[in-house]
Amino acid sequence: MTLSRYKFEMTDPAVPPGRIRTGQLSADARSAAPAAAIRISIGFEMEYECVGPTPMILALNVHYSRAADLIRPDYLITDPSVQLTAYRDLFGNWCSRLVAPAGTFVLRADAVIADTGIPDEVAKHAVQAPVEYLPESTLVYLLGSRYCETDCLSDTAWELFGAISPGWERVQAICDFVNRRIRFDYQHARSTRTALEAYHERRGVCRDYAHLAIAFCRAMNVPARYCTGYLGDMGTEPPYGPMDFAAWMEVWLADRWYTFDPRNNTPRIGRVLIARGRDACDVALACTFGPNSLRRFEVWTDQIPTPSDVQGITGAGGPGI
Repeated sequence: MTLSRYKFEMTDPAVPPGRIRTGQLSADARSAAPAAAIRISIGFEMEYECVGPTPMILALNVHYSRAADLIRPDYLITDPSVQLTAYRDLFGNWCSRLVAPAGTFVLRADAVIADTGIPDEVAKHAVQAPVEYLPESTLVYLLGSRYCETDCLSDTAWELFGAISPGWERVQAICDFVNRRIRFDYQHARSTRTALEAYHERRGVCRDYAHLAIAFCRAMNVPARYCTGYLGDMGTEPPYGPMDFAAWMEVWLADRWYTFDPRNNTPRIGRVLIARGRDACDVALACTFGPNSLRRFEVWTDQIPTPSDVQGITGAGGPGI
């Protein structure tokens, strides 16, 4: 069995007509964006080469909590066409099953989703709940998991963060440390790297940032879960890197889950959840059961321009698109 969580060939797809990245907007348009609803074009295309018929389990659909926001559904399209069945896994994620035929096999989805355009919430006064008062549903996210070795990192976590006030301040301190500790490097991405290895190697990709921060949070008795989804460049300045799926975490403070992103370490706009779990092992984009190779992997996450956006870019007063 091979787990395909992130792309093996990085492609920066050209932005098709009708799509722009928010970072290309005028300063006035960017400052106004958080107050206005936006539409985002999201999707992907994966090309596999399979030696023989290959069963696959896929976690590639937008999370059910965002289903009502879909303007154009993210239907999974295959080439050649195969039969698909769907189910919800133990964490509530939408999953699909299929058998890919021998030869070239393409998976694709192309959707449009509405978003508030509001950055991730910051709640500096959110407190940490004592373990004995945590809801039962959060307790699994206190335990060690495949990529988050809390037993190996517990002493380090308490040395680093034990003197910091519990709650939002402590979680943010963990994110700050992880953001400084790890150097982002696609060339050294590795699907088997654990939180402990990321701590020592000091390099990785967004999943490594998330795993290390999650392990530290759990070691400090803060429930933390791994998230994967779409995250574009909305609200950021160029230059832009290759587009990919993103990883972040959610932590339980006070009486609810909050989003933290140790890789970017700043509130972001247009985050679209696909799946949640204990770590990347629970939310693999594709689990393939048979020899195959991932030949191509493209992801797009682009804001769809409105007439006012286009006017801000061109400076023209003519009709919008």
